Amino acid sequence: MKKLEGFQHGINLGGWLSQCVHTREHYDSFIGEEDIRRIASWGLDHVRVPVDYELIETQEGDPIEKGYAYLETCIQWCRKYGLHMILDLHKTAGYNFGDQQSSVGFFENEPMKERFRQLWVRLARRFSKDKDLILFELLNEVVDPQVYESWNQLAEETIGAIRKIDKEVPIMYGGIAYNSVRAVPLLRKMPYPNLVYNFHCYEPLIFTHQGAPFTKGMPVDFRTPYPQPVPAYLEKTREYLDPMMLENLKEVADRKEMCGKDFFLALFRQAVEKAEADGVALYCGEYGVIDRADPRSTVNWYRDIHAAFDACGIGSAAWSYRKMDFGLVDEHYDSVRDELIALL
Repeated sequence: MKKLEGFQHGINLGGWLSQCVHTREHYDSFIGEEDIRRIASWGLDHVRVPVDYELIETQEGDPIEKGYAYLETCIQWCRKYGLHMILDLHKTAGYNFGDQQSSVGFFENEPMKERFRQLWVRLARRFSKDKDLILFELLNEVVDPQVYESWNQLAEETIGAIRKIDKEVPIMYGGIAYNSVRAVPLLRKMPYPNLVYNFHCYEPLIFTHQGAPFTKGMPVDFRTPYPQPVPAYLEKTREYLDPMMLENLKEVADRKEMCGKDFFLALFRQAVEKAEADGVALYCGEYGVIDRADPRSTVNWYRDIHAAFDACGIGSAAWSYRKMDFGLVDEHYDSVRDELIALL
């Protein structure tokens, strides 16, 4: 499978310019140059930078120059310390993966889709000059399984608009069901060069999101170790979580062994085959374990998923560097941080 050079080992800067209180005070205090230097010192090759449209657009759609300055500064830091950078549009006007009620109808709303396309035109005009280190990610997570064809169409139109500005800057897009790996085969093959397929992997979600108050159906006091036999995770997923989460495990539904590298290889198989058939690289933009899980179990999970990434040649970025319930530099991971960093 084609390898995504420069984006093999990374980490997310979640909560900095996205999923946050959009104030200058927050932007200036959450991430600084020292954090980029520290990430580079770990031997990583890139950061994924989630961005909400509120950083760079007014509610009316006009550009916010002070917001763009944060992206330009991050690019400068990455260049200084030898890192690549993914510019991930985490939330766009009219669509928020974390608030589906407010996002209903986005894919049928032509004015909002045109605003999305034009935002990417503006981003491409500003940042495609940095294509030696930057990669564009069209949209973080499309949730509704029913909109995959509409999303494919919008993605193709948006990529076409970007390609009129720059024919080579790398562009990445993923699928439905929260960017599930099972959605990769549904992605439309586009008639453009230098594209990347993307997915997120928090499987088994019943382990990685144990006790998460933001996960539908999850008891806040639920705890479970890793590894366990695959059927144990399937049983608890069926008991507590949204049926979509069980659907995401269809590829492993008949497995009986202890969860491990082969579990992830089975999950990734169809996505790898799709990427190979279409001649594109495959990338995992988010994976990680919530800070409510046992740290030793977290190390076990990281070891297995990384063994599968390496076996398949999949680049990846862990979620996340700081806070966001997954922060690798936070106190919860003190006892295992060096082990986790060695696995990244």
